[in-house]
Amino acid sequence: MEAKSPSSSATMKKPTLTPKAVIYQKFGDKARYKIEEVQEESPQNGCPGLAIPQKGPSLFRCYLKLPELSTVSQPCKKKKEAEQSAALMACNKLGIDPTKSILTVSDAADELVSRLSYIFSSEFLSSLNPLSGHLKAVSYRAGDLSGSIPVSVIIACDAKVGNLCRSIDARVESNPFLSIPLVMRAAVRLSESLVMSVEGLWIRRKDPYPTGAMSAQESVVTNGALTEAVYIPFSLDNNVRSISMNPYSEGYYLDVIAKELGVVDASKVLISRTIGKASSESRLYFSALEECNFSTISESHDAKLLSCCDSSFNIRASYLLGQHIYGNAILASIGYTWRGAELFNEDLSLRSYFRMLVARTPNGLFKLSRDALLVADLPGLFTTKTNWRGSLPRDLLCAFCRQHRLSEPVFTVVSNSNKSDHDSSGSCKSQSARMSSTGLASKTKDIPVTADQTLVETECFSCEIKLYSKNQNLILESSPVESFMKQGDAVQNASLRVLSILNVYFKQPNMPFEELSFLGADCGIKCHPTYFSKEFSLCQLMHQVQQSSDLRVDHKLNSNLIGHLRDSAIFDNEQLSIQGTACGSLPSIGSLVTISYCVLLVSEGNEIREILEKNDEFEFELGTAAVISCIETAIMQMTVGQSVSFYLALALKELVLGASMDCEKVQSFLSSKSCCLEYSVTVLRVTEPYEDRMEQALFNPPLSKQRVEFALQCIKEFSATSLIDFGCGSGSLLESLLDKPSSLEKIVGVDLSQKGLIRAAKVLNSKLEKLETSMPTSKIKSAILYDGSITTFDSRLNGFDIGACLEVIEHMEEDEACLFGNIALGLFRPRMLIVSTPNYEYNVILQKSNQVSEVEDPDDKSSSQPCKFRNHDHKFEWTREQFNCWATDLAAKYNYSVEFSGVGGIAGVEPGFASQIAVFRRNQCQALIDSKATQTEDIYKTIWKWDATTFAFQSS
Repeated sequence: MEAKSPSSSATMKKPTLTPKAVIYQKFGDKARYKIEEVQEESPQNGCPGLAIPQKGPSLFRCYLKLPELSTVSQPCKKKKEAEQSAALMACNKLGIDPTKSILTVSDAADELVSRLSYIFSSEFLSSLNPLSGHLKAVSYRAGDLSGSIPVSVIIACDAKVGNLCRSIDARVESNPFLSIPLVMRAAVRLSESLVMSVEGLWIRRKDPYPTGAMSAQESVVTNGALTEAVYIPFSLDNNVRSISMNPYSEGYYLDVIAKELGVVDASKVLISRTIGKASSESRLYFSALEECNFSTISESHDAKLLSCCDSSFNIRASYLLGQHIYGNAILASIGYTWRGAELFNEDLSLRSYFRMLVARTPNGLFKLSRDALLVADLPGLFTTKTNWRGSLPRDLLCAFCRQHRLSEPVFTVVSNSNKSDHDSSGSCKSQSARMSSTGLASKTKDIPVTADQTLVETECFSCEIKLYSKNQNLILESSPVESFMKQGDAVQNASLRVLSILNVYFKQPNMPFEELSFLGADCGIKCHPTYFSKEFSLCQLMHQVQQSSDLRVDHKLNSNLIGHLRDSAIFDNEQLSIQGTACGSLPSIGSLVTISYCVLLVSEGNEIREILEKNDEFEFELGTAAVISCIETAIMQMTVGQSVSFYLALALKELVLGASMDCEKVQSFLSSKSCCLEYSVTVLRVTEPYEDRMEQALFNPPLSKQRVEFALQCIKEFSATSLIDFGCGSGSLLESLLDKPSSLEKIVGVDLSQKGLIRAAKVLNSKLEKLETSMPTSKIKSAILYDGSITTFDSRLNGFDIGACLEVIEHMEEDEACLFGNIALGLFRPRMLIVSTPNYEYNVILQKSNQVSEVEDPDDKSSSQPCKFRNHDHKFEWTREQFNCWATDLAAKYNYSVEFSGVGGIAGVEPGFASQIAVFRRNQCQALIDSKATQTEDIYKTIWKWDATTFAFQSS
């Protein structure tokens, strides 16, 4: 009987084969791969006298030996990439195009017959293959089924059978069980040696195996240990539960599973692919549909499969597997493996099941990688690999695609050259380029830089990502939005953007697609509705199940429970009750914070207090949303040694049960009691951002304090009464100004970070309320914090005495820094403007210190610059010449004078000050602009305002 391709498959895309799969199709087990680890040479940083040990990353080279030829790959970052590279080189030498299937449908059908014949040969029985264990086990079955192996076992255990079936019918990619009729057809062509049952869905060898072929089979064990598995009923009225089985009691473990499912025999049990880790043997077992005739395949087969037995559709098992399952199912980790001939089995708990559900979501994958389901959350920001905790965004995205049976993400890194120069019209290009064009060169003794060595172009990278289905349909594409100095940062940040939009969808999959598209457009992501909805259709159904489940068990805090817990802190309803004495300053954005925490399930009346999750040391970067928002908000109000407790409504049921060590007990509590979560958190350590630690270690007082002292001296000499802090952040400058008497009457801060502004408001308010007592001579009458960009003009800030912009412009792109200079001197027009920024030439001294090696970024292998920037968030760092060019041009353009100074060094001694400072003074003959003519409405949003006449604290 000749196998024919179903007509419908002609309209579907053939799955793209990897080079390794192509080689396997042609050579099978004769292709031998050998991996060798190689060490990349450590690049020199190009700075004379700077000896910072830098270990290159481990790379891998693959040797591929074929009967006809051999190839050696280039060094690759991953073993799999090296194997694919070697296979691609072999394909090229053989003249094979790996993008096209090398087998026709007819050839694949013939290969399938050949493979099936080999599987039932005596030679195969002696091989170390999971199928050989099954073949030996079924030979001990009693009665007519002796020697009969279920067809589903052949499909689940032999990868080559699956690949050949996909070549015959592309629909097998999305529904592996369509392979069953293809394998049965191949068996028909081997009717002289095989016996099969279309109704029973099994195949066996017609003649007995030769004497001695089964000698390796162990004697049947009838009293083996019980194995724990998970029973997933199709009815939503019944809970998922744990069951225990003895896989040895029937001689063939699938017969035991068949009994649990209520199926006549193991041949009617379908076996899924492995779920979870690739090395895991966890699979779903469920019964084949009687209504579906697997003897033929018609165009309407898929529709038939989806329509029959709708009442028994198992949404929970289907969501877990990623394809439709009907009837009851069992999740178990049991079977024969490649690792040995004996039956492998291990317990699979109810907790494992819920953690598998959590792993289906982007933020769940991150929570699992941190083993903190109730505390961790997918960060909204990737700063550096050094500060990141848990699986990296790229790895999370790849794992997500594997979980949902998508193709591996396609990452395309684009190298860009950032060319910019400053011209008379106010446009901005890189100062390094301008210096090179004018022939200027650094005169630093320790870092000789000629015009040829100065970077005319700054190389930066952006990343595009595309997600495809297994049938190569485009699901989602992420366009490059930001550029980064390192390729790794570009890839990680682009991956995080994709994960974030997917996370939004998984939290609310029923949102209108137009809304999802709108959200995606803001971050350069486009979702293709047809294929996106198709691939994640089960997510919508599961979301409805979770919502209805939450309603049934009343997950929300009810009014009685809130009333009972009134003496304790109810987060977001009452002010937090922080325990312990404040010691030191509050943590700042970018700090690495270490906490200990405990999360308990608490019932009304405290009858139940069950520990769900605890950790004695949990570290995260503050300001990246790496933990749930309430914890991050609380930490920003605490110092080392302080503790806080608060109550929250229940999280998603899967998170609670996935965190619990006793799921059945907790599940019972949730069903019978009104419960909430109690969080107890203690701050153990706070590690300040790297730049701050370095400055504190090398300068006494620290540079930050010296900059404040410099600003205070300017205020005193100028008798200034009003000051604007451009880019005030968490308010460190404004806070310091309140510690010493001055002529200031009005202080204003402007920043884009709302979290920083909130922290600044709390600190300033606390000090201002005590100012009359602590400093009776203070003249401060008002303080205001604005949320806004310092590159945008707001007339309320026009004409202040002093403007300060300390260590801010380096956090912008260079063109934004130039725009700020134009706005500040051209529109805000303070009488004096103080601008400080790191002196790049001083980095050679800073990076000779031991402190640098302790926080070395292992991902930074760039040799494009002699020294690293001081902070991962710096977009540029200027030399003295570059800074002088920028400031001198601005001063001349807007009728200001400018003087240069600095802190953290000695004037006239190379390489100058650590922080270089420009002080602009407005010429008295220059009149202020008419702010009313420039602007008719307020741009900045007032975040906080304090007025001494009423001692009022106001927030918008």
